[in-house]
Amino acid sequence: MKNFRSLESSPVPLYSQVREILRERILDGSYKSHAQIPSESEMSSIFGVSGITVRQALGDLQKEGVIFKIPGKGTFVSKPKAFQQLTQLEGFGEAMSRMGYEIYNRVISHKTLPASARIAQQLRMVVGTSIVEIKRIRHLNREPVSLEITYLPEAIGARLQKEDLAGRDIFLILENDFGIALGHADLQIDAMLADDTLAQALQVERGTALLRLERLTHAADGTPLDFEYLYFLGHAFQYRLQIARHSGEPNQEQETKMQIIDAMQ
Repeated sequence: MKNFRSLESSPVPLYSQVREILRERILDGSYKSHAQIPSESEMSSIFGVSGITVRQALGDLQKEGVIFKIPGKGTFVSKPKAFQQLTQLEGFGEAMSRMGYEIYNRVISHKTLPASARIAQQLRMVVGTSIVEIKRIRHLNREPVSLEITYLPEAIGARLQKEDLAGRDIFLILENDFGIALGHADLQIDAMLADDTLAQALQVERGTALLRLERLTHAADGTPLDFEYLYFLGHAFQYRLQIARHSGEPNQEQETKMQIIDAMQ
């Protein structure tokens, strides 16, 4: 590891300085995804700090998901997380395809059932009304990244039975094929741990951190159209949102970028 800037004499703890220098080298591409970084002893020599200091710096980066360790082999740079902006309403496949990712959906069920109290409330219908439930596992570059459970009015959901749900977003089908203009969506986001069902669907261990979204999409006329539960793997995906200090001033210096990621890694 060469050409590192020297640590500064400042109130900033040494481990924080080491951490940020390493972060800079990873973000600027000096260390590519899955590249191995020097050992703790090598870093101690390079930075002139103790092994404890280096371990603390690496521990912070590992918690953030920037690096990962393989016992007996060393420490490596993690692959950047895929992300989707929340600045506009669009489907997962639509957003990921635009960024060059390979998308595939495995439909695990498509059935009609009576609306529960929760679903009926969201879709503004009477409890017990027939609705369609669609479950799909979304794959990003051939790896499962999320489980999507979608509820729609029966008339629309039944038509989707004949569509290519393995390769297309429901949003695009509704707009382009069914002629239904989408309006807006209400989102709720939180974090949770995978239970047995989710762990099996996403091929992870029980207790793995997940990002959970509830999304209610409305048609352009305001009619509730599509209610979904989306479960994303926290280590593989993130949502991003750009917000302004003052409304109506999106380009001011006060503009802040917020990454909505699971807090349970």
